[in-house]
Amino acid sequence: MFFQSLSLLILVATLLCSPAFALKKSYIVYLGSHAHPPHHISHAHLDRVAHSHRTFLASFLGSHQSAEDAIFYSYKRHVNGFAAVLEDSAAAEIAKHPNVVSIFLNKGRKLHTTHSWDFMLLEKHGVVHKSSLWKKAGFGEGTIIANLDTGVWPESKSFSDEGYGDVPARWKGSCHGDVPCNRKLIGAKYFNKGYLAYAKFPSNSTFETPRDLDGHGTHTLSTAGGNFVPGANVFGLGNGTASGGSPRARVASYKVCWPPFKGAECFDADILAAIDAAIGDGVDVISASVGGDAGNYMEDGMSIGSFVAVKNGVTVVCSAGNSGPKPGTVSNVAPWIITVGASSMDREFQSFVELSNGSRFEGTSLSKPLPEKKMYDLISAADCKAANASALQALLCKKDSLDPEKVKGKIVVCLRGDNARVDKGQQAATAGAVGMILCNDKASGNEIIADAHVLPASQINYEDGEAVFSYLNSTKDPKGYITAPNTQLHTKPAPFMASFSSRGPNTITPGILKPDITAPGVNILAAFTEATSPTDIESDNRRTPFNIESGTSMSCPHISGIVGLLKTLRPQWSPAAIRSAIMTTSRTRDNTRKPMVDATFHKATPFGYGSGHVQPNKASHPGLVYDLNTGDYLDFLCAIGYANKVVQLFADDPLYTCRTGANLLDFNYPSITVPKLTDSVTITRKLTNVGPPSTYRAYFRAPLGVEVSVEPKLLTFSKVGEEKMFQMTLQVKSAKALGYLFGELTWTDTKHHVRSPIVVELSS
Repeated sequence: MFFQSLSLLILVATLLCSPAFALKKSYIVYLGSHAHPPHHISHAHLDRVAHSHRTFLASFLGSHQSAEDAIFYSYKRHVNGFAAVLEDSAAAEIAKHPNVVSIFLNKGRKLHTTHSWDFMLLEKHGVVHKSSLWKKAGFGEGTIIANLDTGVWPESKSFSDEGYGDVPARWKGSCHGDVPCNRKLIGAKYFNKGYLAYAKFPSNSTFETPRDLDGHGTHTLSTAGGNFVPGANVFGLGNGTASGGSPRARVASYKVCWPPFKGAECFDADILAAIDAAIGDGVDVISASVGGDAGNYMEDGMSIGSFVAVKNGVTVVCSAGNSGPKPGTVSNVAPWIITVGASSMDREFQSFVELSNGSRFEGTSLSKPLPEKKMYDLISAADCKAANASALQALLCKKDSLDPEKVKGKIVVCLRGDNARVDKGQQAATAGAVGMILCNDKASGNEIIADAHVLPASQINYEDGEAVFSYLNSTKDPKGYITAPNTQLHTKPAPFMASFSSRGPNTITPGILKPDITAPGVNILAAFTEATSPTDIESDNRRTPFNIESGTSMSCPHISGIVGLLKTLRPQWSPAAIRSAIMTTSRTRDNTRKPMVDATFHKATPFGYGSGHVQPNKASHPGLVYDLNTGDYLDFLCAIGYANKVVQLFADDPLYTCRTGANLLDFNYPSITVPKLTDSVTITRKLTNVGPPSTYRAYFRAPLGVEVSVEPKLLTFSKVGEEKMFQMTLQVKSAKALGYLFGELTWTDTKHHVRSPIVVELSS
């Protein structure tokens, strides 16, 4: 019997190692841009493009049929390439072909919300809608905003088309059958082939709908472009008139994210297909609250797709990521993307924790109140661990870690971290707890997030959590109480950087500061699906048309909505000009007029907030902008080392030649970053006037140990569109403080303040 089994194992191993059983993976073959006819692209032409892709692949696989079976996407309109299931050996051969820009694995990405795993909607009291300029822009009317996410819940009032006229004639998109279009929600498509190719299982009805079964897509799309909805609230909290950043914009949903598989939800092949479709459909803004590890620009679906979009005049806005506060974690770092970090706002959902010793700590929650107004027995989760659980597992309130006999009828004190915040409450409730106090770990600091817990609960900051644990250890009969949550406006300090928001420096191109900007991303109220509960816990039967979520997923669409307003108000501006206006008019001080801080209340830096916290009204009239065009981005690629042939294919211009002397230091980005400065460098920038005739003077705050000079110190502009150059020299004065240091440059005519962060890395 042993020898029979051994023979079978040898046979199986031999078969698996044979060519017929070689392991296949899903790849994207990127061929650069298309050389389409200048006018209408016919279906016949697109069919010829797809045929050319099959013919190309057939030359490697041996037959057209093999190529047709392998290809699951043919990118035909704006992106040129295809996605196919291939053996590694075939992929290696394809990579050698001179017409291939790159071939890379169909990578998976994550949604950037902290809700499942651990917005301010612009309400009637919000900053945007107080401005006559934004009213002049018609709140984004005429703009079309696309969202790449988990789909859309079309029944939400945020997507009502009441009061809307006809859909713009330029629109070429459509809606899938189970998501009806109207004059507000004008597009809804889904893209799943990359996900299914990676997961290697067949499709079913769950994967064949643009309907949002998760809530994330509805939340982000309504934040960017949701209509005005009076009386929006979450279980009675946060009541007000909700709206997206561009409430009168038309919106479209492109579903690219699906239930997590091996930690990934959104795949490059689907993202590229969605962006290609969105450009062709006629969108103005693409909002993408997804991301993964930063990588090679030519081997990244979001990077490639967004470049093609920007080349076609579409502004692309992406999340920075939720891997903070660790440095070097920022994603979506391509310089043609607007990359958004997350910060807090001056609204809290307060729920206080009271102890029998008289202590009272401010927390946050959306949960129901305790059944009685009295002091309850209080217990540390570590002191009520189940027999088969460790003290750490119990302290984190993990599944099956709590002993029901010790928990029943008490308020359990859990520690934040590892598993989902709402899951901790579920585990406490399952064990019989009457309530939960969730204490921040040290990394989370003062960032507390409002969740619709399944039991009465409140989350408190790290310092207050330490006090609660100290109290538990100091008394034999600890008791406590959790007050019912209430909405509090105008809280201070705000904004401050969320601990989860991914940080710079940019690990791919350290000479480009990322993120670019920060926007509200903590405790954001927006529309939600009614296909699942606000906690996404199976046993939670509650449904709510609005929900509160946190993450750079939530801050990204804030900027997308503001971009929509700017597109309406300033239609002649390029995507780069729009980004510059948003960046250079931002602020770095909070509502106490002190420098913004992070979640530990230490001073924040541009690696967290980029240029600063967005100020929409000021972005509408920045005075000057740092503009960029396609040629500038190609120069950028040459400057950082891409071969001329690769850039030619990327540009779809066989005559393109990398400009001699292309220098990253002279790339006209609105922020100024100099890594590894050892002596002296001079950078060049160009400013374009978008305001009235005026004279601007340069002011700067030099990074510590660096001497800064600017020439000329005055720039006079006589008309709109006029361009002026300046140079800034940075020279090491004292290298005592090695590492990254920060300063800023501001051009001002006293009415406009065009501010750029200066980031310098001093090295020995």
